[in-house]
Amino acid sequence: MRKFNRSINGYNVNEVNAFLDSVIRQVESIIRDDSRIKQDIISKDLKIRDLEEIIKHYKESEQQLNMALLNAQENGEYIKRVAKSEGDAIITDARRNANRIISDSLVRAERTEYEAQMLKKNINLFKDRVRTMLNQQLDIIDDLDKEVL
Repeated sequence: MRKFNRSINGYNVNEVNAFLDSVIRQVESIIRDDSRIKQDIISKDLKIRDLEEIIKHYKESEQQLNMALLNAQENGEYIKRVAKSEGDAIITDARRNANRIISDSLVRAERTEYEAQMLKKNINLFKDRVRTMLNQQLDIIDDLDKEVL
């Protein structure tokens, strides 16, 4: 606490006025600092609100990305299952077709072999008939030769 010198009418006016000027300057400085601090607080509060909004936006984006990732994983698994199912169906169908083709080919081969055997048999029969006919013709020629002589 400051002490003042005494004069005739009380304290020394110049000292008191100097002290009051000093106090006024300090109070004005405190008021300016307080006002500046309040403005800083308001500014920082606004920045905090803005940052909270940005964080909220990023959290929502993160949540949407997580959902999109989860959906993409689920879709990937679904596509894998469908592809495997379709692949199995294609393989089963291909095996069925292959078995049918093999069966048809075996039937055709057997039929062709049978037809080839029948042709050989018919050719042999035809040869035998031609041979028989030729022998008969030769016999007729031989008979003619005997008659002519």
